[in-house]
Formats: sequence, C-alpha cells, structure tokens
Amino acid sequence: EPGTIVTIAAGNDDLSTLVAAVTAAELVDTLDSDGPFTVFAPPNSAFAKLPEGTVETLLMPENKATLAGVLTYHVAGEVMAADLVQAITDNGGTYTVTTVNGAALTASIVDGNVILTDAAGGTATVTATDIDASNGVVHLIDTVVMPG
Repeated sequence: EPGTIVTIAAGNDDLSTLVAAVTAAELVDTLDSDGPFTVFAPPNSAFAKLPEGTVETLLMPENKATLAGVLTYHVAGEVMAADLVQAITDNGGTYTVTTVNGAALTASIVDGNVILTDAAGGTATVTATDIDASNGVVHLIDTVVMPG
C-alpha cells in the first residue's frame, strides 16, 4: 500500500521545495486526508524557473494565503493519465480541470505530451504520470502553474 501524497512527496528529494511550501501553507493535513486527489507536482527544477526570490517570498508567513492559493491550483479531483488523455480527446482537444483553488487549468495534447495551460497563459508539460498514493495520484509537471 503506497503512502499518502504527502508521504510520497516527502520521500522524493526532487520534491523538497514542494514539501516545504505545503508545510509553510499548512496544507499537510489536507493532502494527508482521504481525497482522492490529483496533485500536479512541480519538482525543485520547476520552482527554480520562477523569478529569483519568488519562492522565498511565498514561503514568508505573511504570504501564507497566496502560497496556499498557488499550491491548491496544483490539486484537483483524482484523474489518472489515461482518463485525462481520453477526456481531452473526447472534448475536441482540450479539457478543463477544475482545481481545489477554484480556478481552472486547461489540458491539451501537444506533440504527444499533456500540456496544462494556467490562468495566466503559462504552460506546464506533464513529465511523469500515475504515481500512486493511498489518497490519490501524483503527476509531475515541469513548470509551476499560476492561478492568475
């Protein structure tokens, strides 16, 4: 039996920035709960693409609400990769993923890869899929998506 999404993330050195952010935003208990959730998880390399100082600023206690908004934009109801691809195909090439944040991500397929387009028009490529957790699934993405 795999661990929760938080346990899996904490056990992956490439997700240490995400784990620090989830902890700072006080979302550990939420992501340890029953779910089921899908987390589009940006590894450390994705956080490193943000403008210098962004991560440090978001981790400040006074920015907890903003950080929580960014993080919950990476969480949705459980959807396995094959189901997401099928939904994109069935809906004419795009599928709207409603996030826990309330804002939407638009999923599409470009050159065989699932691409997420955020509210600001930024894109992230799904790089690994269907990492099973006891309370959902994790898909790795190469860029931090922003809710607007």
